[in-house]
Amino acid sequence: MASQSQGIQQLLQAEKRAAEKVAEARKRKNRRLKQAKEEAQAEIEQYRLQREKEFKAKEAAALGSHGSCTTEVEKETQGKMSVIQQNFQKNREAVLSQLLSLVCEIKPEIHVNYRING
Repeated sequence: MASQSQGIQQLLQAEKRAAEKVAEARKRKNRRLKQAKEEAQAEIEQYRLQREKEFKAKEAAALGSHGSCTTEVEKETQGKMSVIQQNFQKNREAVLSQLLSLVCEIKPEIHVNYRING
C-alpha cells in the first residue's frame, strides 16, 4: 500500500508539474499574442501614416495647380482693372464736356417727318 501511495504521490506531482508547464505555455502564448498584436498595430499605424503622406502630396499637387490658376487669373484681372482705370482717367474730361455740351446746347429743329397741313 505504501508503494501505491507513493505512486499516487508521484502521479500527483507529475500532474502538478504538467499543470505548471501548461500554465507557463499559456502565459508564453498570451505574451506572444500580445506582442504580435502590438507589432501589427505599429505596422498598421506606419502604413496609415505613409498613405496619408501620399494623399497629402497628391492633394497638394492637385490644389497647387489650382492655386496657381487662381493667382494667374487674379493677376490678369488686376492688370485689366488698371488699364480700365487709366482709360477712365484719360477720357473722363472729354466725355463729361461732350455730354454737357449735348445737354446744354439746344438746337431747335423741325423733325424731317413733320408735315405741315395746309
